[in-house]
Amino acid sequence: MSLVKIKDAPTVWNYLNGVINVYKPAGLTVQQVRHTIIGNLCRDLNQLKVRPPLQRVAIERGLDSKFLVHKTEDLSDNVLVVGPRYQTEDIRMRMSANHGRLTSGVLVVGINKGLSMAYRIQQNRPLRVYRVTGFLGKATETHFGDSRVIGKATVKHIGSEKINRLLASLQASHQKKMFELCGVDMQSQAAYDLAVKGTIRPADKSQPMIYGIRLVEFRRPFFTLEMHAINETEAYIGNLVHEIGLNLKSVAHCVGIRCIRHGHFELGDALLRKDWNLQCILANMAHANQLLQRHPEMLQQTSSELVDLDENVPDLQLRNERE
Repeated sequence: MSLVKIKDAPTVWNYLNGVINVYKPAGLTVQQVRHTIIGNLCRDLNQLKVRPPLQRVAIERGLDSKFLVHKTEDLSDNVLVVGPRYQTEDIRMRMSANHGRLTSGVLVVGINKGLSMAYRIQQNRPLRVYRVTGFLGKATETHFGDSRVIGKATVKHIGSEKINRLLASLQASHQKKMFELCGVDMQSQAAYDLAVKGTIRPADKSQPMIYGIRLVEFRRPFFTLEMHAINETEAYIGNLVHEIGLNLKSVAHCVGIRCIRHGHFELGDALLRKDWNLQCILANMAHANQLLQRHPEMLQQTSSELVDLDENVPDLQLRNERE
């Protein structure tokens, strides 16, 4: 099938509905990313062929007391009067993850009619995978490298084996906590039946949960972790790195957070900042729509999910007794 080059802005606007996968640079807030993308889209749309000004009916007096009726351009609809045809207020945008300023990586964005898709992805809370880099030996006020150093400690006694043991213990405690919130014993048949249904997700959006964490690189004093989690925040990850340093009989702070996957949206498909233009965004939107068609569970979750302890756990326990 041959490709057709479209220069008509209204036609392109009709296709500008869906979700895209962009790479958020560190140092930019989510709002700054939003303003940049919307500004680039408006710029590119206005460079295409936009609709002409509206016509109005004009009645003028002619010769012999006759009136002439004709159409003329409505100056109140001229771009020199009302401004560009496409303005920033015309484009709606929603982020499916609220990354912090220091976090970089995959960011799924819904545009126009794709707002509902971005909202459903956010509500289904698919796993996000991070590469977190920490620095051993220094503690800071905010647990990040851009704040004042408040403490120092030795790191010669820390090796990769100690970090691996600590991370294994941390992962096991979070896995145990998932089943405790469900009100079932980890060694029971009910826990097995719940686990085989898929990833267990907490109903409380404010409850961070780590599903996997491992050491991928250790170059003292730097170490890099790969973390699979949901409901996490930038502050939580920074505090986690700080706690890891304390448990290693030292101190640590976070120097980098990069999201490498959000559900099935991967880092390799994310649009870099230089590609935040209309053509690349439309191509990425088509790829994202195909991805969601192959993985509809991202929009409508079918795997197990934790429920409110007070209301639904008794029903779960009764169901387990019947089984």
